[in-house]
Amino acid sequence: MLRIAAPRLPLAALALALLAGCAGSGPAPLQPLDRRIDLERFMGDWYVIGFIPIELPFFSEAGAHNAVESYRLGEEGRIETTYTFRDGGFDGPEKRFTPVGWVHDETTRTEWRMQFVWPFRSAYLIAWVDPDYQRTLIGVPDRGNVWIMSRTPDVDDAEYQALLDRAAALGYDLAKIQRVPHRWPEGG
Repeated sequence: MLRIAAPRLPLAALALALLAGCAGSGPAPLQPLDRRIDLERFMGDWYVIGFIPIELPFFSEAGAHNAVESYRLGEEGRIETTYTFRDGGFDGPEKRFTPVGWVHDETTRTEWRMQFVWPFRSAYLIAWVDPDYQRTLIGVPDRGNVWIMSRTPDVDDAEYQALLDRAAALGYDLAKIQRVPHRWPEGG
């Protein structure tokens, strides 16, 4: 039988507790902003300028061009959402999705739920928005997706890099983030 000297027993117990605490631990889930946003001010059109795309059998953003997410306040607290983009190029077919959204946390209004297909719901977190409501980062708890959005489609390289740096600070893998091409007006 293994015997541990009495003075070393607390140290051994501490080491065991630390090892047990590390087992299976990964990064903590992404958290939404902890301050209240002005929901009405957040509504409107947002150009998706970068993302880790969703790729599901019934929905894929990979290859999106001219991606725009639009939010409008609807009845019963719903957020009427329209997401459009050109698939595969500026001349590609337009894809349009209209998920149902709603605010999940009324305290901050930065944690939403989105439902693309019943009965499946996803958490959408406003992880950051600038004071002027011109730039935002939307994410999901496991960091599997992120949307870097702007009120304008034109973001210069330095500003885009600053937004990427902010995403990295939130724990996102920058190698997975794709810049979304924009050319407006469409067909121009």
